[in-house]
Amino acid sequence: MKELPWIVKHRPKRVDEVVDQEEAKREIGLWLEAWLKGSPPREKGLLLYGPPGVGKTSLVEAFVKERDLELLELNASDSRRREELERIVGVAAARRPLRKRLMVILMDEVDGIDPRADEGGIEFLASVLERTVNPIIMTANDPWKESLRPLRERSKLVAFRELTEAQVVTLLQSICEKERLKCDKEALGLIARRNRGDARAAINDLQAVAERGEVRLELVEKLVKGREKSLDIWRTLSELFYAEEGWRAKRAVTQSEEDYESLMAWINDNIPKKYKDPEDLYRAYDALARASLMLSRAKATGEWSFLRYVFDLMGPGVALAKKGEVSKERFSFPERIRAMAETKSMREVREELAALLAKRLLTSKATVKTEVLPYLFVIFRQGSPEAAAKLTLGYPFSSEMLKLLAGARASEIAALAEKLRGTKGEGRREEKRERRGLDKFLM
Repeated sequence: MKELPWIVKHRPKRVDEVVDQEEAKREIGLWLEAWLKGSPPREKGLLLYGPPGVGKTSLVEAFVKERDLELLELNASDSRRREELERIVGVAAARRPLRKRLMVILMDEVDGIDPRADEGGIEFLASVLERTVNPIIMTANDPWKESLRPLRERSKLVAFRELTEAQVVTLLQSICEKERLKCDKEALGLIARRNRGDARAAINDLQAVAERGEVRLELVEKLVKGREKSLDIWRTLSELFYAEEGWRAKRAVTQSEEDYESLMAWINDNIPKKYKDPEDLYRAYDALARASLMLSRAKATGEWSFLRYVFDLMGPGVALAKKGEVSKERFSFPERIRAMAETKSMREVREELAALLAKRLLTSKATVKTEVLPYLFVIFRQGSPEAAAKLTLGYPFSSEMLKLLAGARASEIAALAEKLRGTKGEGRREEKRERRGLDKFLM
């Protein structure tokens, strides 16, 4: 018998076992509590959105188990046509369960419903949200598709954040411990990096590597290829900038896997590489600026009909801005995204440092970041090295934390702290020798 997939075997059984997503846990909990108290919220549907593999489905299943509710789950492989939804969801939405307090209807990946192939599916779901007697929860990677507007207007949107590399590594380590499997931490880090915050994919890769008996770096390098979104963005940019018809440019941006802000950053940094005529540059940047304004309005007001203008301006608006030739210069990575990637590890260290100090100072991490860290940066980078070294002795700063605080002075302060530690130890030993001598004299 084939072993149970680890994504099933190690699926969270309690809400607190789901990695991160604290704000989503709070919002879902309050929404469900209203149902359980007999006062359904105004929005009878929840639309959970975020990258794949961050715990959307797992969190719903954990809530259902903890609160002893019934679950009706439809996944992406089920038919989404109107007649099928009427037969399954329509019936379930109209009846109370016999034994449980409530039935939660969970529909995974509603952004995968095809407006043509699954004609009438979205419209029927929207009508069910108006009259359901049971909570309906939907998940999506991209909730901003124009076809999902009827669901957005009738649902409460809950965002899920992408998991950090450190969070995915911690999750993989816990699975290794449960499986009594020898795992190299560097290997787990590489699995996490190559899966770009997708915990589900990372667990699948871990199980595949573990079939070799242990998880070593050289095995991961050979077996785990990762999920490269970069291939999608290069194709998107190429189709956009070289499009001669507006519909081709619009298709390029609407079918991209990148989120809208990231896609705008890519387009913004590559416009001057592909367009050299000043008037072409002006028209392209003007269209992109208007797209950004429309997206801001959509998010601020909840009027998602603005998205049609976002696509028109970001796609055809930029593509048809050119009158001259498109340059052969290669596309480049956006500086803003590059800077975020380069500082990711530094931001993680900053979070760990804030958590350490918050615990010792009995305050919040936010207070530490705004009121304590600025002073520590001055002390460690501009103040007395001896004072910084004494602070290092008093707090268990890791080498990464010390580098963050002290910058170029990190090695100097570390050496001075080690010297002070030795001097302090020698002083204690001398004090003990003097005490022993005094005891002998008194005897």
